[in-house]
Amino acid sequence: MNRALNKSNLKHLTGLLQRFQSTLVIAEHNNEKLTPITLNAITAATKVGGEVSCLVAGTNCAKVAEEISKVKGVKKVLVAQHDSYKGGLPEELTPLILQTQKQFNFTHICAGASAFGKNLLPRVAAKLDVAPVSDIIEVKSSDTFVRTIYAGNALSTVKCNEPIKVFSIRGTCFEAAPTEGGGAASEEVSASSPVGISEWLKQSLTKSDRPELTSAKVVVSGGRGLKSGENFKLLYDLADKMNAAVGASRAAVDAGYVPNDMQVGQTGKIVAPELYIAVGISGAIQHLAGMKDSKTIVAINKDPEAPIFQVADYGLVADLFKITD
Repeated sequence: MNRALNKSNLKHLTGLLQRFQSTLVIAEHNNEKLTPITLNAITAATKVGGEVSCLVAGTNCAKVAEEISKVKGVKKVLVAQHDSYKGGLPEELTPLILQTQKQFNFTHICAGASAFGKNLLPRVAAKLDVAPVSDIIEVKSSDTFVRTIYAGNALSTVKCNEPIKVFSIRGTCFEAAPTEGGGAASEEVSASSPVGISEWLKQSLTKSDRPELTSAKVVVSGGRGLKSGENFKLLYDLADKMNAAVGASRAAVDAGYVPNDMQVGQTGKIVAPELYIAVGISGAIQHLAGMKDSKTIVAINKDPEAPIFQVADYGLVADLFKITD
């Protein structure tokens, strides 16, 4: 009887604690459209419990705010617009986030573990004097998270006792929140005073008709085995026929075959497509950490002992140049 009562009380207490949680998701966007990883971050935030709010900071981002207001699970959209937020500079966004957290007393702050999130959240955590939890793959409870260590070869369960939990999420490990069915209210928040220690000048983006690497359903990646940048045309032609994105190993990037924005791996982009085709990639730990969560992995390598075959669902031991003739 006492045991049943204790379990009942514990369940009730857990429900009360969740009700007092509130998470602020920092929206990543280009002032026109929401970056997909924000939808994964919203899903992670809902697992924390309590209300989920999104902060949209930009120069002319009303369209993005409207997009987020329709996302299921979001209770409130906070909008801040100022020229200083152009480019999402962490030096300018951090004071806004601190000011917003203080106003609404959020218990959690999160964003995707993209270049944007990795650039911003450590600064926010440092200003709050708390330890951030980075690149989590699971939310156990409002204060307990799971993340990978040793290049993804082990899992670490982290209990965070900080008064404000700051965490980033690995987008491939959480489903995207539904973009319909929500009805969040929008509210303007005051822009913080410009810091002025950095300035956004411009950005040069690579334009391509192929899908974006981190959101593509099919990815074709090449490694040092392709021997030159010109030989990557083999992968480009294959990718165009499959409507796939093209990636590369760090070895191929370091050799100068392709630009570093194509790098897949622990220090590159984390991908988990439905189909991943690795061509001429040996499978170093660093690369495997960025793609081993793919649904189906196909490997082509002439070395039968290549580590890539240990994670591949289908493997072909052959010279990639001979099988393409």
